[in-house]
Amino acid sequence: MAPPPGPYSGTSTLALVARVSAFSLGLVYGSVKLKYLQAKAKSQKKAEAKAKAHH
Repeated sequence: MAPPPGPYSGTSTLALVARVSAFSLGLVYGSVKLKYLQAKAKSQKKAEAKAKAHH
């Protein structure tokens, strides 16, 4: 049985929810990745500074 056409039919609501959650997941993933990369770059710079200080 297909839902009636219109903005309030089950499938379009589900699709909208799926799209919104996928979008927010993407945002969260992006910010986490960015933070991770920034932290990695910082620790790399620290390691380089330490290596330079020892020589």
